[in-house]
Amino acid sequence: MRVPAGYNPIWRPLVWGLAALLGAGVAFGQAPFGHWWLALIALTFLFPLALRTAPFKAGLAAGMGYGLVTMFWIIDPFFVEPEIYGWMAPFALFFMASGVGVFWALGMGLGAKLGAGEPSRALGMVLGLFAADFARSYIFTGFPWVLFGHIWLDTPVAQWASVVGALGLGLLTLGIAAAPWLVPVPGKRWLADLVAAVVLGLLWWGGDARLKDPLPERETPINLRILQPNAPQDLKWDPDYAEEFFFRHLDLTAEPPAEGKPKPDLILWPETAVPFLLNRPGAGLEMVAEAAQGIPVALGIQRGEGMRYYNSLAVVGAGGTVSATYDKVHLVPFGEYIPFGDAFAKIGITAFAAQAGNGYSAGANRTLLDLGPLGVVQPLICYEAVFAHEIQGKNPRPDWLLQITNDAWFGTSSGPYQHLAQARFRSIEFGLPLARSANTGVSALIDARGRMVESLPMGEQGVIDAPLPPSATVTIYAGMGDYPFLEGLAIVALTLFATARFARVDRRKKQV
Repeated sequence: MRVPAGYNPIWRPLVWGLAALLGAGVAFGQAPFGHWWLALIALTFLFPLALRTAPFKAGLAAGMGYGLVTMFWIIDPFFVEPEIYGWMAPFALFFMASGVGVFWALGMGLGAKLGAGEPSRALGMVLGLFAADFARSYIFTGFPWVLFGHIWLDTPVAQWASVVGALGLGLLTLGIAAAPWLVPVPGKRWLADLVAAVVLGLLWWGGDARLKDPLPERETPINLRILQPNAPQDLKWDPDYAEEFFFRHLDLTAEPPAEGKPKPDLILWPETAVPFLLNRPGAGLEMVAEAAQGIPVALGIQRGEGMRYYNSLAVVGAGGTVSATYDKVHLVPFGEYIPFGDAFAKIGITAFAAQAGNGYSAGANRTLLDLGPLGVVQPLICYEAVFAHEIQGKNPRPDWLLQITNDAWFGTSSGPYQHLAQARFRSIEFGLPLARSANTGVSALIDARGRMVESLPMGEQGVIDAPLPPSATVTIYAGMGDYPFLEGLAIVALTLFATARFARVDRRKKQV
């Protein structure tokens, strides 16, 4: 693909339109589509388009195309009450897509400036796009959603996330896609294609070997019941329906196991499952305990403390006693709280302040819950499962991961499936099974390789009765995390910059 340096401006809209289409092509590698091959092809063609036009503009257009397809689910929360918030939906989608576009634009634009010739500029863009994913995962509280590495989820290649994480897998993906443009001699690009194909083949083979490696048996079986009540979000808190949905949870809890299914040792309810506060439950907790017939229940519940409110998980035992609680630490900006709301309250503006009950307050710290014979678990409430760097990988290491969520907010399009994909990556990265109870779509039991053992599909009411899969050995990623990649990125970027700088100085001397 070659676009002349002096191409007619009349073609520019077509070029940026093509960049947006290539970005959309990359998006089709993500859940629920899973077309990794299409994403790889689209990325491969995006590099020369950006190299031979304007990397910053090409990155902006491609990133926006990517964001429009992957983030389309953002409109769904606004249609829970469409008469009030529906008008905001297109603006939310535009701003989300633009945000992704800006990250891609900075990654490709600044990355290209690291190099002097086409191969080093292409390498710079690989590092720049990786840095964009890295930055998006950490800054402004982080949003590590639909990263490049996530396109491999349902392939053996995803197993390498146990070594390098989803971010490191993204760097490998970008390197494979850009391989033809990293060769200084155009006639030898076939050799780069061959090397990229061999690398991909080795990754596939290694991942397949890990999938075939049997997991050790769990010494003490833990049988779980996972509830999916399927309460529509627009009715969930309606006074005419809230009690009905609570009783639906109770009925699913009391339901005897199907023939051949084990009696549960622990029952999981989804996020914000009950219509009362933990500190003002009335007879609610006793009703939960009675339905469970002595089996502990881990449920999502809200609790108040003065004028602060928390999105919490509580473990309820016999008689309605609460044996453990966890307050969600990583809240959703603008969804669960307004950033700087408490700071505004100090100058008299309390409308956005969590301390005045306008939104949730964050929990004090992230904790593991010791459930005795049921093991030590890391609780994750909804959005928290997307942050690999906030999982306790070792010292101490949890026995398993427990996620409760309410994905009904995100409709039935791509959002719930992408959220599930994130959870599956956490299992791969840390070698831990994950039990996931969703209000609707998709409740699941996930093994330590990220495979779905059992699940309930979107829009279905029911339970999963199944034994918790065993854990794998501690993974390399659990001990290493993302930071070695940040250090490596800095070293390579500085090397490229210095090389490009010397090349430019040398070129000026020759011109003189």
